[in-house]
Amino acid sequence: MKKILKSSLILFFIVSDLNAENLLDIYNEALKNDPTYKAAEYSYLSDKELVVQGRAALLPSLTLSGSTNWNEYYQDKQLQQEYNSFSSSARFSQPLFRLDSWFQYKQSKSLSSAAEADFAYEQQNLIVRTSELYFGVLREIDNLNAALSEEKAIKKQLDQAQQRYEVGLSAITGVQEAQLSFDISKAARINAEGRLFAAREALNALIGREIFSLNELGDSLLIEEPNPSSKEQWVDLALKNNYQLKAAILRKNAAKNSARSAASNHLPKIDIVGTQSESETNQFNYEGINVNGQGIPVPEITGRKNYVIQFSMPIFQSGAVTSKRKQAYAQYEKTNENTLFAQRKIIQEVRSGYSNVVTLVANVTAQKQAVISATSALEATQVGYKVGTRNIVDLLQAEKNLYSAEKNLANAKYDYIIAKLKLSLAAGTITPGDLVNINSLLE
Repeated sequence: MKKILKSSLILFFIVSDLNAENLLDIYNEALKNDPTYKAAEYSYLSDKELVVQGRAALLPSLTLSGSTNWNEYYQDKQLQQEYNSFSSSARFSQPLFRLDSWFQYKQSKSLSSAAEADFAYEQQNLIVRTSELYFGVLREIDNLNAALSEEKAIKKQLDQAQQRYEVGLSAITGVQEAQLSFDISKAARINAEGRLFAAREALNALIGREIFSLNELGDSLLIEEPNPSSKEQWVDLALKNNYQLKAAILRKNAAKNSARSAASNHLPKIDIVGTQSESETNQFNYEGINVNGQGIPVPEITGRKNYVIQFSMPIFQSGAVTSKRKQAYAQYEKTNENTLFAQRKIIQEVRSGYSNVVTLVANVTAQKQAVISATSALEATQVGYKVGTRNIVDLLQAEKNLYSAEKNLANAKYDYIIAKLKLSLAAGTITPGDLVNINSLLE
């Protein structure tokens, strides 16, 4: 496979090894520029604040306030009195017994942890998405290379068939068969160009810029069975490590605490509240003592301190408290079922993923042998065609078989790499180290 490909119609890659980028290059850019990943990051940062807000309902609060105003009193349009006043106050509150707030705080902790698990999963999933898009481009490059080679080889056979027909060594049917094969191969090449363009654009969208050259997959890929070798061991890993399952369990816990909070609204609430206020009034009385026609200000300063323990308990709320409790517990049962569904889905994904990897190991081995067999068959057919024991149809078919086998082998290798990553993702064990290992296979 060529690292850089130029078709007859579309220039896909610039011929420059200096600009070739590897899988880690693309992944590091995706960490900074992929909108899906960045949205997940900001969602986590947002939900992380839920803990602070939930804890705040259990801690003391202090409020300061102040005001000033000016008042004038008239009688028969004559100013009789005027005064300005200043006031300030402070209010302190500390919950003493609030089970609803306590359970809401526990709910916020679970929701924040669930958001963290969601973000951790998106971090892992980005490894798989990046790899799928990267190898998706390489896959289509291989497919287009195979299509171009097949088209070139069939064109050569078409020319030879035309020459043999012109000198009377073969019938016109040989030319027609070769022409048909050439037309089909040309259409396949055009379709391959379109698929490569689409794969390339999908990778561009991941990082927000155009990519011109990618490092290819070398020949050092080791095809091996999954490790651990037991399907149930992979299931155990998933039940312990899968972040989607962790998030579902945490949201179930959050829903349970939400239901407990709703149920505790039947219980009393006790707070301690302290207030302190002070006011000053400067009064001008025009009917009293005055100097030079101006009233003399008479200041008045007052202050108050108040400390109280507040007790409240709902007695009759027209069924609202009971209804909210029932609603909250129904939501909890819903999340319980969602968690069960997530668990079963993850078990299914792990088992299917494990079987897929095992199948692909065997498939890669079979495809390697198919390439060997197709190569031998083509060589034998070429010899037979030269001596007249095989016809043009046989030769064309042998060439198609070889290119198809080579394409299938390349696709099987890419499928194997992605399948292993998806199995690790389902098990929750995938790390950037897996990406480093795959990147070391590139040339």
